[in-house]
Formats: sequence, structure tokens, C-alpha cells
Amino acid sequence: MPDQKKLGLLAQAGLEPYQEQPGEEYMNDAQRAHFKKILEAWRSDLRNEVDRTMNHMQDEAANFPDPVDRAAQEEEFSLELRTRDRERKLIKKIEKTLTLIEEDDFGYCESCGIEIGIRRLEARPTADLCVDCKTLAEIKEKQIGRA
Repeated sequence: MPDQKKLGLLAQAGLEPYQEQPGEEYMNDAQRAHFKKILEAWRSDLRNEVDRTMNHMQDEAANFPDPVDRAAQEEEFSLELRTRDRERKLIKKIEKTLTLIEEDDFGYCESCGIEIGIRRLEARPTADLCVDCKTLAEIKEKQIGRA
């Protein structure tokens, strides 16, 4: 069985790519339900990972007499905590996106208002900018970073 982390979000949620019907309205009920399933599965997976880490850290907590062993354990815990912090922020972003779905405001660029697109949203369900606006934002960020 393939490792869960290596599967895409669709596969983790047990879904196939959304098949649009000719003349189908963008972000209709079926599309919103599709993305809600993806986001809920992703959030659940992240929460399970957080619980697993907490259990691991509690089980592994030991008072090593050797400073090298203690430092290695502290470094491992530090890396895990940073990862969990990133995942916690991602869970918040997923919850914000689920709220947008409930409010019928999902799938549109926050900057210019155009449709983000089904395939882009399947690849990155928390995207809130279209490809063009995201590219411009990255260019501006690089220019500010150099200044």
C-alpha cells in the first residue's frame, strides 16, 4: 500500500478528479461538496498527525545522562514542533476555506475576482488567488526582498 503522504489530496480523500459537465455553472453545489470533502479529509489527516506527534513526544521523552543524546532528542522535538506549527497554520487556512465554501464565496480570486479554476483548486484547495495574481504577488515579493 502506498504511503499516505505521497498520495495527492484527491486520493487521500478517496475522490476522483471532478468531471465538469458541458454548460455546468462554476462552483455549483456538486463542486462545492467535492471541495468540502477534499478539505475535510485533509484537515482530518493533519489533526491525526498532530495527535500522533504528541503521543510520540510523550512516549519518547527521556532524561538522557549524555548531553549529546539529550541534544539530539531536543533537536528532533524542535523539528517536529516546527512541522506541527506549520500544520496548525494550514488547518486554520483549511477552516477559513471551508467557511468560504459555506458562504458561497469559494473559487474566486480575492484580488481580481475571476474564477480560479477547478484543476488549480484540486491541486491547491486553499488557493485564494488566480495563477496570474499569484505570479504577480510572487514577483512583487521578490522585488521587495531585494530592495
